[in-house]
Amino acid sequence: MLQDAKLMAFVAIQDEKKATDFYAGILGLKKVSADSYAVVFDSAGVTLRAALVQELAEAKYTVLGWQVTGIEDVVRGLAAKGVVFERYGFLTQDELGIWNAGTDKVAWFKDPFGNLLSLSEHGGK
Repeated sequence: MLQDAKLMAFVAIQDEKKATDFYAGILGLKKVSADSYAVVFDSAGVTLRAALVQELAEAKYTVLGWQVTGIEDVVRGLAAKGVVFERYGFLTQDELGIWNAGTDKVAWFKDPFGNLLSLSEHGGK
């Protein structure tokens, strides 16, 4: 039924300027619109609706992720812009914070609201 419908992503935020500075300024997404309910970004044709909420409920899991090519370069580029990558004691991560899971690589970071985000590269070596 929905196999031909375009997917839309959501994330909770509490401040339009902080969201715009992070998602557009640091991550490079295109800001499409903003109103009193949400800030809308475009991520390679996928709509990301950053919904303004009164109270955030912290998720202890990844809420958004991007598949990238050359994850090491992407991590370095974001780190140079001030993004801090998460470190987990139960995973073996390299000096950049990237977990190598065989043919997949993953790195995690948080937005200014505490939402856990990820970068992943699949099928690499």
